[in-house]
Amino acid sequence: MPLIRIERRTHLPAEEAWRRLTTWENHARHVPFTAITVTTAPPTGVGTRFTARTGTGRAGFDDPMEVVRWEPPTADRPGRCRVEKRGRAVLGWAEAEVVPADGGSLAVWSEEVRVRGLPRLLDPPTAWAARLLFGRVVTGLLKER
Repeated sequence: MPLIRIERRTHLPAEEAWRRLTTWENHARHVPFTAITVTTAPPTGVGTRFTARTGTGRAGFDDPMEVVRWEPPTADRPGRCRVEKRGRAVLGWAEAEVVPADGGSLAVWSEEVRVRGLPRLLDPPTAWAARLLFGRVVTGLLKER
């Protein structure tokens, strides 16, 4: 699947935007029929694992993930986090970057997701749907109170 990239400017300071984007359980509030369970002890860092369960009842799938890069933002450096998807059905990675900016910050979410067994012919509609979904998630997380 082609790379998708979502950018959102926010009035939030970089540290707060980072916190919102990397509080994994909160992502589920913006993805229908999904619950997220963090399976490692806090705090979040390299090695943190979590699973997004999407579906209802027995009709669904797990999307296990692991944090492989964890660099929170500082006054002079953007924050960067990379998550690798470790499941049997969903493969790929996601990266969050938060850059301090005048009056707030810039949040960038990049993702490459592949569904095992899905033909490449379906990459364009899959990318379109992923942009809609992850754009909604990032926007929602940054607007939460």
